[in-house]
Amino acid sequence: MIEDDVIGSLKSRLAALCAARQEVAAWNTAYEDAVAELNRSGFLQHAIKEGEPFPDFVLPSAEGKLVSLKSVLDRGPVVISFFRGEWCPFCQLMLAALAEALPQIEAAGASLLALTPETGGFPLLMKRDNNVRFEVLSDVDCGVGLAAGIIFRMPKLYRARLESVGINVPERHGNSAWFIPVPATFIVQQDGLIAWRFVDADFTHRAEPADIIKAVQGLTGQV
Repeated sequence: MIEDDVIGSLKSRLAALCAARQEVAAWNTAYEDAVAELNRSGFLQHAIKEGEPFPDFVLPSAEGKLVSLKSVLDRGPVVISFFRGEWCPFCQLMLAALAEALPQIEAAGASLLALTPETGGFPLLMKRDNNVRFEVLSDVDCGVGLAAGIIFRMPKLYRARLESVGINVPERHGNSAWFIPVPATFIVQQDGLIAWRFVDADFTHRAEPADIIKAVQGLTGQV
C-alpha cells in the first residue's frame, strides 16, 4: 500500500515553491525562456524510451566510491533519477521526497540512485542536507545523461541569472559546457531495459514518488 500522507505531497511542494519564485520577475523570465526553448526544439523526442536499454555506467558516488549500474541491477530493479544540482531548490524538494519514499521503494524490491552533473563535494553536501541514504552519483561530464538524451545546454538568459546570484555552474561541474539534465526518472528492470520513465522539459515538474512506487510494485508483482 502506498502511504499518501508521507509521499503524496511533492506536487504541492513544487507548486508552492514555483509560486514564490514567480514573484521574482528575473527568475520567472529566465525560467519561461528556458522551457519555451526546450519545447520549441522538440528536445524531448530524443530521450530514451520505455523498452530501450538504459546506458550502462560506472560513476563515482558522493563518498568517492565507484558504483556500477550492473552491480545494483544484480539486486533487482533500479530507480534512476536525474537532478540539476545542490543549487536547485526544486531538486532539493525532489530528493527530500525520494528520501521519504525510499522505504517503500526498497520494500517493493528496487534500489534508488540519483545522478547529478555536479562534482567535488556538492553531491555529498546535497546528500547530507536532505538526509539521503541512497546513492548520489556524479554523472561526470553528463556522459550518462547525454547517452539517455536528457541533457541540454543552458540558455544564455538562464546562465546569466544563475551567475547574477553567484551560482558558478562550470566550477560545480568541472567543465564549461553549461550542460544540465531536464527532470527525468527511469525505472530500469534487471535486464537493463527501461520499464517506466518520467521526462519533462519543465524543471518545476518532477516524478511523483507515489507513481514511482506504483510502477515498481507492478514490475515486481507486489501490487
